[in-house]
Amino acid sequence: MNNNFVNEFFGIGILNGKTPENLGVLWRSAQNMGASFIFTIGNRYAKQACDTHNAVKSMPYFHYDNFDEFFNNLPKGARIVGVELHEKSQDLESFQHPRRCVYLLGAEDHGLTNEAIDKSHFLVKFKSTLSLNVSVAGSIVMYDRQLNKARS
Repeated sequence: MNNNFVNEFFGIGILNGKTPENLGVLWRSAQNMGASFIFTIGNRYAKQACDTHNAVKSMPYFHYDNFDEFFNNLPKGARIVGVELHEKSQDLESFQHPRRCVYLLGAEDHGLTNEAIDKSHFLVKFKSTLSLNVSVAGSIVMYDRQLNKARS
C-alpha cells in the first residue's frame, strides 16, 4: 500500500450560510485556490450565477444537515480551523496551517455557533475590528494557506 496517497488536503465550507451569492463566490475561490472539497452545514447549496466556473461540479461537494453530522464525518486526520472573531482566535498572519484541515466559516450575521467554536481544533481571525464578508474571509484564509506553504 502506498503511504504517500494523501499528504495534504483541505476543504472549506459554511455553517448556516445566509446569502446564496456568497456560496458561489466562495466555491469559485476554493476551486482556484486548490481546495479538495467544499461543503455546507444547515442551509443547502443551490446553483449560483456567481459560481461561473461551476465549482460544485468540478470538486466534491458535501452537505450536512447539522454540525454533529459534519463533525462525525470529518476526513480522518483532518483538523477543524474555525474562522471567527473570538478571544481564543490566533492571528491568521502568524498561523501555521495544518497539512490536513477543514476551514469552517460561520453565517454572515451570527458567525460560528458555540458548539463549532468549542469543537474547532484551531480558531483564526484577521486583524480587523469588524467582521468580513464570508466569501472574502474564506478567500483570504485560502490565499494565506498558499503563502504559508511557499514560506515553508
